[in-house]
Amino acid sequence: MAVLAQASSSRLVELYDFAGLPSEALDIRAPETGLVTVRGRMGGGGGAFNVGEITVTRASLRSADGVVGHSYCLGTDRKKARIAALVDAHWQNPDRRDLVEQVIIAPLEAEQQQLDEKRIGETAATRVDFFTMVRGED
Repeated sequence: MAVLAQASSSRLVELYDFAGLPSEALDIRAPETGLVTVRGRMGGGGGAFNVGEITVTRASLRSADGVVGHSYCLGTDRKKARIAALVDAHWQNPDRRDLVEQVIIAPLEAEQQQLDEKRIGETAATRVDFFTMVRGED
């Protein structure tokens, strides 16, 4: 689900269409947008506090073969949420799992890893090492 949630809508739709998976499904919860409160902790271990709210779109559906798929995506893209829920439903079908992983998940994962490596490289290029010089008067 993390790979689907981080993918761009256009790329997800492109790969879904390329996979040739059926799009017929009954909406259990049609794609809808709302707010979710984000909580944080100072230093990762301090007391929890509300950071703010983010916009999230979710969808739940039942595929033609009876499998229920769910999705949550940041933002307001309802088409992306519905396609991600379809991918989730098809992935749960043992007959389609390999196709979903090879044609949709693996390419998205590879693209996201390349982006992560690029960002890490760009960030490393701006790294500054701080040190303290001892004056030797002690």
